[in-house]
Amino acid sequence: MRPTPWLRAAAILTLIHAILHTIGGVYGTPAPGPQQIAVDAMRANTFPVMGHIRSMWAFYHGMGLAVTIFLTLEAVVFWLLGNLVRDTKADLRDLLVLFVIGYMALAVNSLRYFFYPPVIVELLIAACLVMAILSIRQKEAAIT
Repeated sequence: MRPTPWLRAAAILTLIHAILHTIGGVYGTPAPGPQQIAVDAMRANTFPVMGHIRSMWAFYHGMGLAVTIFLTLEAVVFWLLGNLVRDTKADLRDLLVLFVIGYMALAVNSLRYFFYPPVIVELLIAACLVMAILSIRQKEAAIT
C-alpha cells in the first residue's frame, strides 16, 4: 500500500481526536459531586499572573483549547504530507518518525493522567504513521 492512504487515515483520526477532545474535555459538563466541586474551586480562586487576574480554570480551559488547536493543525499537516509524498520524491521518514515518537509519548502521558480512549486513538495514529513510513520504504525499494 502507498503512504498517502496511511497519512490520510492519520489525519482523519487526529481530527476525530481533536473534535472529541473539544466536546468532552474542553466543553464537557462535570458530573455532580466531587467533579463539580473541583471545577467550582478552580473557577472561584483567582490570582495575578503577569499583570492579569486568572484562575486555574482559565489555565485548564485555555490549555484544553490549545490541545484542540494543535491536534487540528496536525490533522491538516498529515493530510498535506499525504499530498507531498504522493506528488514528489520527498523523503518524509525522519519527519514522520518524530511524529510517531510524539504520539507514543502522548499515549504514555494519556495512560498516566487520563484514560483509555485517547490512548487508543493516539496509538492508532502512531500505527498509521509507522505504516506510512514502511510504505515509503517499499515505494523507494520498488523504484530502485
